[in-house]
Amino acid sequence: MSLTPEIHWIDTPEALDAACALVADASVIALDTEFFREKTFHPVPALIQFSAGGPAWLIDPLAVDCTDPFRRLLSEGPLKLLHASSEDLEVLAHWAGGAVAPLVDTQIAQSLLGENAAMGYQRLVEHWTGEVLPKDETRSDWLVRPLSESQCLYAALDVVFLLKVWEHQREALDRLGRMEWLQADCSELVAQALRSEGADGQWYLRNRQLWRLSPRQIEAYRLLTIWREGEARRRNLPRGWLVNDRVLHGIAERMPENRYQLAEVEDIKPGLIKRDGDTFLSLVKQAREAEGETLPPELPSPMDPAFKRRLKALKRVVNGEAERLGLAPEVLLRRRELEAMVTADLKGEVLPLPGGWRGECLAEALESVLSEVNAS
Repeated sequence: MSLTPEIHWIDTPEALDAACALVADASVIALDTEFFREKTFHPVPALIQFSAGGPAWLIDPLAVDCTDPFRRLLSEGPLKLLHASSEDLEVLAHWAGGAVAPLVDTQIAQSLLGENAAMGYQRLVEHWTGEVLPKDETRSDWLVRPLSESQCLYAALDVVFLLKVWEHQREALDRLGRMEWLQADCSELVAQALRSEGADGQWYLRNRQLWRLSPRQIEAYRLLTIWREGEARRRNLPRGWLVNDRVLHGIAERMPENRYQLAEVEDIKPGLIKRDGDTFLSLVKQAREAEGETLPPELPSPMDPAFKRRLKALKRVVNGEAERLGLAPEVLLRRRELEAMVTADLKGEVLPLPGGWRGECLAEALESVLSEVNAS
């Protein structure tokens, strides 16, 4: 393939609609975005690229809003190809106001072929085509106008080679009988993108030190993180600029009743106390007064021998199946999912076993190995 593709710049609604008409009958469209988000919660779209196998179109979102034909192109019709798409999906949802479907993420596709589960785009292109793409503009300022010729070429190559990569991946997935696996994983990716705001209530579960807190402290941390996510979105600030997880965890740990106690939290700044201190104290008070049956459950210590024994047994099952399938273990199940199963088993609760194709490969063996551990 040529490293100098035909490139068209789009900065008017008419030009965008004309490009959409030209690719309306395509079966597959490659997509990518360039964006900036160092100072904001929401990504600032700087460039949107797409190609259907011919030219590469570069949309300037600073000059043109999303049109209905492009919105339909994203949400209907041809298959959309993206690589490592989670942030791109966020950019497109913010700019276009809708979902991207049907979708294939070529990074996920590669992980199901037994390769590096986080393989970058340039390495992926070299792996399948032998071409070495330029890297000069990796950290470009994509908000500057006009973009340089080098920037435009870099952006165009991000989509034109994606189609060729997908041809090879599709053939390999078909040979292995894993196309349905890919479709299921990409459908879940789309579903996750659609429920981003609804996931605010689950953010607290990401904290690896949650087991150190009592149920009431966990509830305080949960309420604090829900507030932080909503406020960061409303104020359009990076969550860490508003207040980071460490400070929120410290507040939940101390459960302060007044500003003097709040000021004793490690790393908390006077300006933060002045601006949001009353809110923090109100949320802690809400957790302190919550009915016991409404509190999150107490979490077992991952340092406990019983926890470690179960986690090791589950890992053994996952690693064995991953080796059989030629996959990285984390493609099958992440550590957090294994820990959730251990916690449920220790509490005598229903195991959160994997579903779908992962469940078919693993569920029975995971349940069996925990039974063996409990019987020993």
